[in-house]
Amino acid sequence: MVCYSWKGMKHAMTNIIRSFSGRDFTSEEIEQIIWVRKTYSNLSRTELCATVSEILNWTTPAGKAKIIPCREFLEVLENEGIINLPPLRKIKARKEKKPLADIEIDDAEIICSCSELTDIRLEVASAGDSMKRWRWHIDKYHMLGDKNAFGAQIQYFIMSGTRELGCIQFSASSWALAERDCWIGWGVEDRKKRLHLIINNSRFLIFPWVKVKNLASHILSIVVKQIRQDWLNIYCYEPVLLETFVDTAHFAGTIYKASNWIHLGETQGRGRQDRYSEYKVSKKAILMYPLKGDFRKYLRGEKEYKKVVDE
Repeated sequence: MVCYSWKGMKHAMTNIIRSFSGRDFTSEEIEQIIWVRKTYSNLSRTELCATVSEILNWTTPAGKAKIIPCREFLEVLENEGIINLPPLRKIKARKEKKPLADIEIDDAEIICSCSELTDIRLEVASAGDSMKRWRWHIDKYHMLGDKNAFGAQIQYFIMSGTRELGCIQFSASSWALAERDCWIGWGVEDRKKRLHLIINNSRFLIFPWVKVKNLASHILSIVVKQIRQDWLNIYCYEPVLLETFVDTAHFAGTIYKASNWIHLGETQGRGRQDRYSEYKVSKKAILMYPLKGDFRKYLRGEKEYKKVVDE
């Protein structure tokens, strides 16, 4: 049963404005969320998120509902006692993942200098055949394989002319990272409100047949010029800081260091969502790259970050 103290809640939230995932919420909008949950109590979590996204016009520039950030925001409201979400539905035993169908590739060796390649660029892997092709390459040639990324994300092909040279992905940042949070100078509340302004370079792959000196560092230089606008176009806000993790048991992280990424130390050997030290993973080097010189002011809420405002 869902219980609400409607009048008390309405009075308590007067003039409160919340920010989450690049969007500001007025007290009236939070009241709308409460109303939707109360009125349509039989909706599943996914249906509830779709309904809330539609009513609040919380969509991408293409008009697609922002289901994942909406779900995360509703979970925040539930943790604070503002709403009670529908119970999680039982998940059927997961079927063994089907291998991706083989695709045709041009794996002829490319051996040259970076300056000899023409039109080096990043192309977004869009939904459909392009994304299937991107996933196939990652699954076959990246040591971490094709695993689902968290939250907002962009996948790119690294291109030269019509040739694919590699793949790169950016996705949601790590929830809690002591070295990073101390370096930024923020606390738990700052992190809750503005964690989305940091994005993670979670995959970076140059195909094994591409042997081009300095290509990786050149790609990183393109990334820092392009990612802010691409993220703004798709998710309606501009990130201010990049992070990545390098497994030093396998890599030295030389390309990041040579590209002026800042080495902060090592992770504590916990997964992205592990807030209670329950799951151990290998330790990794932490590297950061500011996209704005005054990135700390944005992350602390002292300066307003760039975003698309719904009209």
